[in-house]
Amino acid sequence: MDRQAELLPVPYFHIVFSLPSELDVIALQNQEVIYNILFRASAETLKELSYDTKYLGAEIGFISVLHTWGQKLTLHPHIHMIVPGGGLSPDGKWKDRGRKFFLPVKVMSRKFRGKFLCYLKQAKLDFNGSQEYLAEISQFNSLLSILYNKEWYVYCKRPFKTTSSVLEYLGRYTHRIAISNHRIINYADGFVTFKWRDYSDHNAEKIMSLPALEFMRRFLLHALPPQFTKIRHYGFLGSAVKGKKLKLCSLLLFFTRPNKIELSTPELIKKLTGIDITLCPLCGYPLTSTALP
Repeated sequence: MDRQAELLPVPYFHIVFSLPSELDVIALQNQEVIYNILFRASAETLKELSYDTKYLGAEIGFISVLHTWGQKLTLHPHIHMIVPGGGLSPDGKWKDRGRKFFLPVKVMSRKFRGKFLCYLKQAKLDFNGSQEYLAEISQFNSLLSILYNKEWYVYCKRPFKTTSSVLEYLGRYTHRIAISNHRIINYADGFVTFKWRDYSDHNAEKIMSLPALEFMRRFLLHALPPQFTKIRHYGFLGSAVKGKKLKLCSLLLFFTRPNKIELSTPELIKKLTGIDITLCPLCGYPLTSTALP
């Protein structure tokens, strides 16, 4: 299916919900629990605030993508969200604020903090191996107190300029891993050298060298639990309602959705890999139809 058929002709916003570094040790030992809470708390924050008539008064739809790394490959769990700039009101109408985002960042941050810590207190956590860390801050309840009094990082970027920009972003971010090949410069004498960006220094590109074992340790911090779902859809983009509600959104926005593009297996492989499997890899002569899968 053409992915552009899933995008409505409205502004799209990019929101980031991040966990404070004080939770890193607990997150490492409770990956599935913590990451599920991160998804739940951030999604509920967005859905509940947007449904409030004080802000938008509509059901929105959005895509959430989990990333767990920072530029230095250290642990940094955070959720990237792609949010269309509007939603469906209870009476079945489309509501939006134009190119202005409809939720205050500080309100999102504090609601997200409250929700996450509430679910964290109810969760069954494994503290094995982290007693020394917890003792330094007077046990788990004191950690919660520290986190309740800390401002949590939530960030909303300017809206994407075009639908193509949204597609380009999704293509780059949804299946990204902790470090891409082009950032690795060299491996010599037991050290891996790679590029990283220092966001605190005007996004300057810098170089870092790590012992190979430390590089591998950091990289493996970001291996997710088996079968963990790192991309999730909510609201009117949820799998159970998307077909029906996107049609309604398109109707309300007077938008004609593109037709689905059906590709054969050889056409799809050529589009994805650039390899034409209908041709012999040795001589380039077309293969017979019976030889094709």
